[in-house]
Amino acid sequence: MGPIRQTYAGPKDFPPVARAYTELSQVVRETGLMRRAPWFYAFVGVLIALGFGGAITGFILFGQSWYQLLIAAALGILFTQVAFLAHEAGHRQILSSGPANDRLARLLGNGVVGMSFSWWANKHTRHHANPNRVGKDPDIAIDTISFVEEDAATARGLRRFITLRQGWLFFPLLTLEGLNLHVLAFRHLFSREPVKGRYIELGLLAARFALIWTPVFLFLPLGMAFAFIGVQLAVFGVYMGASFAPNHKGMPVIAPDAKLDFFSKQVRTSRNVGGGWWATWLMGGLNYQVEHHLFPSMARPHLARTREIVMEQCRTLGVPYTETSLWKSYAIVIDYLNRVGLAARDPFDCPVEATYRRA
Repeated sequence: MGPIRQTYAGPKDFPPVARAYTELSQVVRETGLMRRAPWFYAFVGVLIALGFGGAITGFILFGQSWYQLLIAAALGILFTQVAFLAHEAGHRQILSSGPANDRLARLLGNGVVGMSFSWWANKHTRHHANPNRVGKDPDIAIDTISFVEEDAATARGLRRFITLRQGWLFFPLLTLEGLNLHVLAFRHLFSREPVKGRYIELGLLAARFALIWTPVFLFLPLGMAFAFIGVQLAVFGVYMGASFAPNHKGMPVIAPDAKLDFFSKQVRTSRNVGGGWWATWLMGGLNYQVEHHLFPSMARPHLARTREIVMEQCRTLGVPYTETSLWKSYAIVIDYLNRVGLAARDPFDCPVEATYRRA
């Protein structure tokens, strides 16, 4: 079996559809799908607040019991749901003005979730501008996981060991993603690069960790406290990663020099997850990734209706529209990462070939 090569999409793979987005945007706006949905977000906020209230009550009632790990898992889920709201506020989906949305995103992101809003905004803006474009999308930049073959081929040492098995290790590694997001927040805010609102974000982070970790270590035995924090971080990391991973991984990768129209670029590099209302609640609207990339400031309740309009436009223009089930999307991600990881394999890894090499 020959080596599997990374294929990049170029201009011939993405025929220009110059007026597609302009026409689509006009229909969407005339249909009223760009309007705010304040009552929806108020309802979501109340539900999450009640969830935190229940978790706090359970923490008090369970006392020094290993049932506290259930509370830790619940907190991991709740923090992820808050992260979805911070994401939507960062995209100006919730409140009427940009500055108000930014303040809300900073409060939720730094003060509740424990991430840096300024770090996320910079990274996520670049991702939206160039999804899956080599050298420009930070979400496919080299990290512990390699998303393009060229990066996989340079893996050495421990990273090479991981890269060779990265598809199967992807979800286990996500248990560390929560901790990684916290570390990245502090690293960004303590860096020398200019950061708008640096001290506000640092203050919110400090207050957040003091408010959450102090009761845990004050009222639980030390071992149980560390287990509590570990479970909370693991659930948070896996839930976050499992919500964002299906969106683009395994979709076409765009060559650095490709010239593409906005509509084709966003639709062909994004994958929706089917399931309707339950998937929307589970993934915070990220299941409608195609529509979200076309209309980043669209409120969550309008994405389902917009999907129908986008699908019709794609059928008319012959542009592939990708949607699959949640479990199949995970299988696609694992298979894609394993195929990319083959680039790190030594051609003499085969025992027979290795025998001849030593001869």
